[in-house]
Amino acid sequence: MLEHGADGAATLDPGVTAVPVGGGRLTRILIADDHEIVRLGLRAILEARPGWKVVAEAADGKEAIAKALASRPDIVIMDYCLPIMNGVEATRQIHARLPNAEILIFTVHDSDTLVGELLQAGARAYLPKSEAKQYLVAAVESLVNRKPFFTGRVSEHLLDACLKAHRSNGAGALSPRERMIVQLIAEGHGNKEMAAILNLSVKTIESHRATAMRKLNVTSTAGIVRYAVRNQLVEP
Repeated sequence: MLEHGADGAATLDPGVTAVPVGGGRLTRILIADDHEIVRLGLRAILEARPGWKVVAEAADGKEAIAKALASRPDIVIMDYCLPIMNGVEATRQIHARLPNAEILIFTVHDSDTLVGELLQAGARAYLPKSEAKQYLVAAVESLVNRKPFFTGRVSEHLLDACLKAHRSNGAGALSPRERMIVQLIAEGHGNKEMAAILNLSVKTIESHRATAMRKLNVTSTAGIVRYAVRNQLVEP
């Protein structure tokens, strides 16, 4: 585990009013998870800490981006397996638009390829849900102090290995955009719906879809769905 600092405060973006709490600043948190009971549990744990406030919640990736832009949080706690837009793409877009926001991926999924993708997208902490009770507060405290956080299952050596593996092996053969389209297909969205969600033309969607199917060596939507479930892009 990486070293953690003492309680601190993240710097708020311009235009956001700081609220004094015990001599410090309010740490604003966004929770993105498609299960309401998970969001409620996280809110209860986080708001028990002095100076921490959940300012927004989201149930899918696209809503997470919109809520992040509206609430400008210091910390984003993001599930990987979100509907409409997965945690990787949502992380990438939030990081691009709000570079000061620290992003923690909170998920049941755990793979070298996934960790590498999320780090490249801009996440700075990765916490399996099975370890939430033990490490959630420590993970958020670390991000408040602008430090990354990974449990013992993800060492610095593994991070380097994951980034290298992501460029050349397994599911990394698909580009992030192709993986997003594969997820949307598996969720039952048609080409026109995907074009609207991703702000792309139908022709571009069709091109990405064809490329993904060729790379995966599948010839039907059923083949795409099987791949998405097997690689944890959607829940079975």
